[in-house]
Amino acid sequence: MASSNDYLVYVLDICREVNGLHYKKMMGEYLLYSGPTLFGGIYDNRFLIKVTPSTKALGLREAIPYPGAKPMLVLDSENPREIAEIVELLVKEL
Repeated sequence: MASSNDYLVYVLDICREVNGLHYKKMMGEYLLYSGPTLFGGIYDNRFLIKVTPSTKALGLREAIPYPGAKPMLVLDSENPREIAEIVELLVKEL
């Protein structure tokens, strides 16, 4: 199932404080980048981020973005500052 454009707009809004935020559309889903670093994506209208030691320590729920993929973490915060801080830590570890 492809993610909706409305959900993309929502995620981009709550990620507005992420440095160098941009996205690429890929097969109906969206890959999210901070500068050159891929940190997550939107899959089936779910905002997912990569698993690193710091993101795993947050205790977020795991989800599979698509069949055969590695697990990612569901980021369900709506706080732009908190999201930016999480992404900053995550990008440093990638």
